[in-house]
Amino acid sequence: MSERISRRWLFVAGLAVTAVYLIPVYWMINTSFKRAGDIFAVPPDLIPMPPTIASYVQAVFSDADIARGLANSAVIAIGTTVITLVVALPAAYGLARLRIRFVPAILMLFLIVQMVPSVNLAFPMFVLFSSVGLVNSYAGLIIANCSLAIPLAVTILRPYFLNVPTEIVEAAKIDGCNELTAFWRVAVPISTPGVITVAVVSFLAAWGEFVFGLALATDEKYQPITVVLASLTNAFGTRWNDLMAVSAVIALPVIVAFVFLQRYIVAGLTEGATKS
Repeated sequence: MSERISRRWLFVAGLAVTAVYLIPVYWMINTSFKRAGDIFAVPPDLIPMPPTIASYVQAVFSDADIARGLANSAVIAIGTTVITLVVALPAAYGLARLRIRFVPAILMLFLIVQMVPSVNLAFPMFVLFSSVGLVNSYAGLIIANCSLAIPLAVTILRPYFLNVPTEIVEAAKIDGCNELTAFWRVAVPISTPGVITVAVVSFLAAWGEFVFGLALATDEKYQPITVVLASLTNAFGTRWNDLMAVSAVIALPVIVAFVFLQRYIVAGLTEGATKS
């Protein structure tokens, strides 16, 4: 009986915490459907009356800058995800299955890299990329995002490859596979949850990245949507309903990814944190 009551209170507490975290999301969506004159109404309208999609039409579907920013973010995020997987999968497998010296030191280096704020990397990257012509290019932005995504991906994937039974890999080699084909045909399919986790985390991190986009894309042609979004706030005022409408569109891939793939994401991050 007491256990059932404690579970009920835990459920209530979890529901309350979730509600607190969802309030800003609700208010963002609420504001995006308001007219400009209703945003600062006192008392505030909890439900926009009447709701309007004018902000979505004006700021999202009719604004060429917003459309270009969304397309740029999609290119950068997809490119970052693909390159991260191509590099991190064999790297994590090698650190997990091959006899390599200094593996703990390499993993520690990866952890240290993840703790470095992107703002501390932006200026050195700008200087370096300027000398090789990578400023104002998709390649430069993708490489910058990969510099943070790849260490995290290797950290997450390595425990999955450690968990692949050696007997299965050896059986594949007996059947004619070499180390590379055994990796691709055996280890990667078994580690599918980890691969999905890395793909989603890499995509979302690149999709929402701001610092690299601001520092390495001075040309509006290459700026991601996070940088374009900042242009809606200026010295002449903030178009709050338009800002919230664009923010809701930006948040949509994040919401969709976590709703449909949360099982893989949670499992992947948990295994990456507990196995060594």
